[in-house]
Amino acid sequence: DNHNGGHLSFGPDGCLYIATGDGGLAGDPQNNAQNRSSLLGKILRIDVDKQGNGTAYSIPPDNPFFGNQEGFREEIYAYGLRNPWKFSFDQERGWLWAADVGQSKVEEIDIIQKGANYGWRKMEGSLPYSVGNIDQTGLTPSVWEYRHPTGNSITGGYVYYGKSAPSLNGAYIYGDFGTGMIWSLRLDENMKPDNRTLFDTDLNISSFGLDQNNELYVVDYKGKIYKFIES
Repeated sequence: DNHNGGHLSFGPDGCLYIATGDGGLAGDPQNNAQNRSSLLGKILRIDVDKQGNGTAYSIPPDNPFFGNQEGFREEIYAYGLRNPWKFSFDQERGWLWAADVGQSKVEEIDIIQKGANYGWRKMEGSLPYSVGNIDQTGLTPSVWEYRHPTGNSITGGYVYYGKSAPSLNGAYIYGDFGTGMIWSLRLDENMKPDNRTLFDTDLNISSFGLDQNNELYVVDYKGKIYKFIES
């Protein structure tokens, strides 16, 4: 009944990408995010133009677990996510940005790579979540994170390539549902982050959107939509 993810988007490759949460309850008690036999806590990737064996979609043959013999779901593109509420594709660099809502301490931003494990529930961002000795071998770290109470429920956005706010060109714009903060994040060629505060608002930021001219909008859960314009 929570941690549902739910974002859908066609990628530049024509495949449909689907974000799923871990299914809920604190700490992912079913360990769905690490279980590759489950579709929960994942980014999925399917081909909706072709039917599969008993399904209305097929599995792209370059999916990381295509044809595996271990019982892993072939739809899985990446895993180890808690609640990837929003994701988007960088129109110029082709990166898949995902914002993953944290449990009680850390909100994170990931660049999603094929077959990568982003750590939940072993890790919450860069902090160990599971008790005991945690084997972090093979885990892919987030590219940026922030701790509570700076924010408590990240809402992913888009890399900006519009004309109304030229100083934001090439920056990933995202916010926090709980605190109303809006930030910009840039990554250089070495993935070094430069994160800056744009606005401290009283909005409940539930989503961002782009129009046909790549102009950016922020959605307030309380019922309004705002457009980014640089004065």
